[in-house]
Amino acid sequence: MNNAEFFEAVKLLEKEKGIPADYLMEKIQAAVIIAVKRDYGGKDNIRVTMDPATSEFSVALYKTVVEEVEDPDVELLPEEAARYSAAAVVGDTVEIPLETKQFGRIAAQTAKHVIRQGIREAERGQQMQEFQRRNQELVTALVNRVDVKTGAVTVEIGSAEAVLLKNEQIEGEELREGDRVKVYVVDVREGDKGPRALISRTHPGLVKRLFEMEVPEIFSGVVEIRGISREAGFRTKLAVFSRDENVDAVGACIGPRGARVNGIVEELGGEKIDVVEYSEEPEKFIAAALSPAKVVSVELDPDGAKSCRATVPDAQLSLAIGNKGQNARLAAKLTGWKIDIRPESGFYGE
Repeated sequence: MNNAEFFEAVKLLEKEKGIPADYLMEKIQAAVIIAVKRDYGGKDNIRVTMDPATSEFSVALYKTVVEEVEDPDVELLPEEAARYSAAAVVGDTVEIPLETKQFGRIAAQTAKHVIRQGIREAERGQQMQEFQRRNQELVTALVNRVDVKTGAVTVEIGSAEAVLLKNEQIEGEELREGDRVKVYVVDVREGDKGPRALISRTHPGLVKRLFEMEVPEIFSGVVEIRGISREAGFRTKLAVFSRDENVDAVGACIGPRGARVNGIVEELGGEKIDVVEYSEEPEKFIAAALSPAKVVSVELDPDGAKSCRATVPDAQLSLAIGNKGQNARLAAKLTGWKIDIRPESGFYGE
């Protein structure tokens, strides 16, 4: 490979891997220096020149001209120096050009290893940047592999890969190779094997970002999401508030004929979503949070503890509590209040 071909190869690597040519050449330069040092005494008298503009790629040793050689790695006699510079005298520094074939097979392998390592480091750095840019965001990922034993799914996010663990998948959802799926990037961490993105389909942040995408009023800031409680695959409760009295926060999220919320429900595989209005008044907020049940009254604990009693029509009791207590549990999580649900008659029926 001549010099022009070498620099062309570096440009090609830059294009294919997206790694800056300057960074690559810096790593290659370091690799060549290590290789030369191994064959030439390990001294710091080596210079590597790389100039893409002139296609110059040269390697040279620098030795001092002396009358008596004590260290042949860095010194040489005048008669030897004359082979490289006719005007060299004692005290001068002489440049001795080297051919790359002089490095030897082991040195060349060392150089290759360091170059590969440099490329891996650059790719890891780029991967970390890509993940950090998407941290706590909703991304569309391509399913690459599904581990039949563990249920873990390897997905492609841009040019990087991440693993969607089984416990971060929506219950009952089956993902297959080639599927495109929306995931939420919960966190980004640096691991032993490179940067790792923690992704999820069960995190409440996924629902939040989906509503931000679907509802222009949320995206613009007119409607705010004040709280989310979620049991992925089953039910989510979303508390919203409008900064504009002319904009109905709940209506904006549901959309005409339920179009907006239905699109999100479909994305989540049929998960039920209750959109409720947030209120600074705990009684109103708790009553709304128990939706779809109708609440007759809410009495707050007079002792100041964040607990209350919600009274509902007898016929609405099971709806307010929900299957296995789910509705009551999500309402409590959404509001931050402990809720004791009682029937209006005071008696628990059949």
